[in-house]
Amino acid sequence: MDAKPLRWLAATVTTGVLVAVGATTIAADASNERQRARSVIFVNGDGMGPAHREAARLALKGLGGQLVMDTLRVSGQLTTSPDDPTNPITDSAAGATAWTIGQRTYNGSIGYDVNKKPVPTLGFQAKRAGKATGLVTTAQVTDASPAAWFSNVPDRGQQDEIARQYLDISKPDVILGGGEDWWLPAGTPGAYPDKPAEDPTEGSRSTKGDLIAKARQSGYRYVSTPAQLQAAPNGKLLGLFSNQEMFQQREEGKGDVYSPVVSLATMTSKALSTLSKDRDGFFLMIEEEAIDEFSHNNNGTRMLQSMGELDKAVAVAKAYVAEHPDTLLVVTGDHECGGLTVEDTGTGDESGDAISREDGPFSIPGSPLKFNLDWTTPSHTGVDVPVTAAGPYAGQFTGKHPNTYVHEVLSKILTK
Repeated sequence: MDAKPLRWLAATVTTGVLVAVGATTIAADASNERQRARSVIFVNGDGMGPAHREAARLALKGLGGQLVMDTLRVSGQLTTSPDDPTNPITDSAAGATAWTIGQRTYNGSIGYDVNKKPVPTLGFQAKRAGKATGLVTTAQVTDASPAAWFSNVPDRGQQDEIARQYLDISKPDVILGGGEDWWLPAGTPGAYPDKPAEDPTEGSRSTKGDLIAKARQSGYRYVSTPAQLQAAPNGKLLGLFSNQEMFQQREEGKGDVYSPVVSLATMTSKALSTLSKDRDGFFLMIEEEAIDEFSHNNNGTRMLQSMGELDKAVAVAKAYVAEHPDTLLVVTGDHECGGLTVEDTGTGDESGDAISREDGPFSIPGSPLKFNLDWTTPSHTGVDVPVTAAGPYAGQFTGKHPNTYVHEVLSKILTK
């Protein structure tokens, strides 16, 4: 027998040993993860599909660059289909509820199964398990995605009831974002006046009374400005920084504004510094809503801006995980919005075909090249969304999974 087959045989035997050792290592790692997993940071880029991430990478980091969210060591895919009697494409409510109760459900559902029965959500269960909990969003804090973690209503539009449940039932320790209108009765404006010039339809509308006053009575510190947020001590915290969303979603050049009073990264940093004081660990949900809203308006400029702000918040979370290896960080989207494609600028403009809408060109830093965005719908689509993760149990997100799988993984940390 010559040397070459012997080398092949040696490699085969060695590989076999490594596989056996690897299996043992995987089992040991799973055991170690159970021992060291304490907290979860879950990040939702609402409406963020694969093309959103690639477009943001090109526009913000250049041809050879990476978004922070794409540097996490594990990647996979999640499906997004709901269990809706009339629509195979999910909305944010059903998409987020699949994460929080582990079941597909109908569009509009917040913590309700397909039989319209409430199911305990992961945010509620984490609190019951003794962990601190919180949510940070550029949407209304009572909007579909955050609400699905901490409330149960059959219709996502019941935002004042969702706020009431936060205070009376699920009791998240930190609540930061927009939507002051849903916390105050009609005719009782708060820090943000009714009928602002940028959107006269906005105004206080709670049917559950003055929920800000109730929050204060329940021990929350209420803040509405950056200075107040910075000065807020540790403890229960409610911060509302706009009437509704913390931006104005419009088509480009038609009143579109993305200039939150407080950045998503700043709110994330404050939430982490507060929640991390709990010795039992915490759960924090972070959301950038503007990706979805500007995608509905096929506004590439603002979508890319909001993607950049999301990535800054991910950077804050990643830095925290680097210092606290007992924390799982997951970044994904509840669905894709806009049917987005990244195209060469030489591609023909299909804007006049009533199907596609060309957007751009957008510059790539460090390169003379540019790219276009092609929107195919102002609505959600059913494509899979990317998921990236780091920390204990991150490896379980490798591969393709239904969105309900999020519940399976996170519950191992949050409900024990």
